[in-house]
Amino acid sequence: MNRNPEVDRWLDEADHPRDATMRRAREVILGADDRVTESIKWKTPTFAYKGNIASFNPSKSFVSIMFHRGAEIPGDHPLLEGDGKLVRTMRFTDLDQLEAARGELEAVIRAWCHAKG
Repeated sequence: MNRNPEVDRWLDEADHPRDATMRRAREVILGADDRVTESIKWKTPTFAYKGNIASFNPSKSFVSIMFHRGAEIPGDHPLLEGDGKLVRTMRFTDLDQLEAARGELEAVIRAWCHAKG
């Protein structure tokens, strides 16, 4: 897993009300494909492989993951929300909801990585 100490620091300092859910989402994203890396961009954790995949878009009520080019991710991913030209999001209010959707979150990450080769 390509954990970046900058992201560890960001999570520690953020003291987010949904901290456990955000940390688990990070683990799921990084664990979905060994090629995924993370960094801090736009003042938030951002995940990448041959381009930016997704960034946390913190909200106090839920964990929002913004997929920068989500409309271009191949496959059917019902939890990717949005109707804009490119951006899609996934939102999780708690760990139970995240764990229930874990397979789809992993599938989205894998679909991106597979498409990018």
